[in-house]
Amino acid sequence: MASINYQTARFEASYGTVAQLPPSTTPEVAVSGRSNVGKSSLLNKLFNRKNLVKVSSTPGKTANINFFEVDGIRFVDLPGYGFAKVSQKEKQRWADLISGYFAQERSFNLVIALVDIRHDAQKLDLEMVEFLRQSELPFVVALTKADKLGRSKQAQQAATIARQLGIEREQIVVTSSETGQGIEDLRRRIAEACL
Repeated sequence: MASINYQTARFEASYGTVAQLPPSTTPEVAVSGRSNVGKSSLLNKLFNRKNLVKVSSTPGKTANINFFEVDGIRFVDLPGYGFAKVSQKEKQRWADLISGYFAQERSFNLVIALVDIRHDAQKLDLEMVEFLRQSELPFVVALTKADKLGRSKQAQQAATIARQLGIEREQIVVTSSETGQGIEDLRRRIAEACL
C-alpha cells in the first residue's frame, strides 16, 4: 500500500473564524480532543518533527483551527475543548469553530478523536464521539499518554473506554508521543482513509 511521506509536513495556516477556512481540495484528517489531551505532541510525533506543532504548557492554547499539509493531505488541528481557563465568550467561539468546520462541505476522510487513557471517558469525549457517529463521519479514537501506564493497565483502560464510548475496540489506537507506541498503526489508518 502507498504510504504518506511525513517528511514533507509543513504548517499551512491558522484560522480564527469559520468564514476564513479555505475550501476543501484534498483529503482531510481532523484531530480533536480535550485541551490537555496532548494533541500537539501527538501531531509532532506523527509528523516526525519536534516543534512543528506548538506545544504549550498552558492547556487550551490552540484557539484557532490550524492546517498542516503532508504529502497532499491536510491535517486539521481543531481547538482543544473543555479545560482552558478562558471566558465563556471564547469557549463559544471555539465551539462555533469546531461545529462550523464540521458543518462545511469538506473531504472528511478521517477524524482522530483523542482521549487521555489515564481517565475514564469524560462527558465531552462522549459528546464528541456521539456527534461523529450521528454525523456518520469516519473516525478512530486515539488514546494518548499510554507511556504513563503499564501494558496490562493500558489494555484494561482501552476496553473500558471503548465500552464507555460505545465503540468497537478495533476503533481504538493506544498511543504515546513519548515512546511512539501506536504511531505506525495511526499512520496506517490515515493512509487507508486518504490514499
